[in-house]
Amino acid sequence: MSASQIPTIGRSAGTIRLRITRRGRVVLGVLVALLVAGLVAAAAMLGTSRAVAADEAGAAQFGYVVVQPGESLWSVATSLDAAADPRDVIAELMRLNQLGSSEIVAGQSLAVPLRYTDAPGVVVAAPSEGVA
Repeated sequence: MSASQIPTIGRSAGTIRLRITRRGRVVLGVLVALLVAGLVAAAAMLGTSRAVAADEAGAAQFGYVVVQPGESLWSVATSLDAAADPRDVIAELMRLNQLGSSEIVAGQSLAVPLRYTDAPGVVVAAPSEGVA
């Protein structure tokens, strides 16, 4: 038999089949993952809006209550809204004023949510004006 007569099994003449090894699949997977991560990072950096600081104060107004001697956060909460659960109002006051505990002292001014500005003892002032 000559070389021209040797039958080929499973391959046609002139076609080459590439096979990828396990290491090749891992390398290819890592490269694709890095490409996707780079595209996501670029989109995150370019697509986000940036915060801009301003020199002027905002126009927001807040209500303030000055704590009187003998008052507790519970009594302030019930004077603001007698119909609401005082625990909810206390939690809101603590969050708004960034209080670490429920202890307050006489003379301390507490910011109150705007919906309580009609309550007795609440003074409405802009943040730059302070409490009268």
